[in-house]
Amino acid sequence: MTKSTGCLFIISAPSGAGKTSLVKALLKSGLNLSLSISHTTRPPRTGEVNGRDYHFVSEDTFRKMLVNGEFLESAEVYGNLYGTSQKWIDQAVASGRDILLEIDCQGAKQVHQFFPESISIFILPPSADALAMRLKARAQDDADVIQQRLTAAREEVSHVGEFDYVIINNKLEEALDDLTCIVKAERLRRARQMTTHRALITQLT
Repeated sequence: MTKSTGCLFIISAPSGAGKTSLVKALLKSGLNLSLSISHTTRPPRTGEVNGRDYHFVSEDTFRKMLVNGEFLESAEVYGNLYGTSQKWIDQAVASGRDILLEIDCQGAKQVHQFFPESISIFILPPSADALAMRLKARAQDDADVIQQRLTAAREEVSHVGEFDYVIINNKLEEALDDLTCIVKAERLRRARQMTTHRALITQLT
């Protein structure tokens, strides 16, 4: 069996669309996917663990990494800095691992420039009212921040046409099924299968 490079799945969504819950469920689904852990300058939320949810770093450390060209993509979101390690992504994909990137639209565009073969997926809430209710139900932000997130959501959704797939997250189980189908279908593309199973195809022909 010839070893092929891994798939790079980019998942984006407006805040409150349920992206993080979907990603966590997908990682537990047995599909053997690895999550890219971003670096961020924002403080950890309750229950978050350094190195598992994010690499939490100071702003000075982040900016030094940025100057050194260590990030595949980076962005400022609500006053906090986020970045994806270039070295880690390169090594993971080259080793044949399938990677999930949970990033915003700005970051997704940057990644696609370096990895045009990446697969981009956008998660939408079922309605504007549902999005507002989800943001308020999280009880992690005050009213002003929630309003900022709702305004930012409209901007994020305006980029939906730049993505390969769109999933409506009304019920988590159904959205997870859709996401799983995308992962499986991308793994079965002709070019990938012909590389992975070159010896078998040669034998059969």
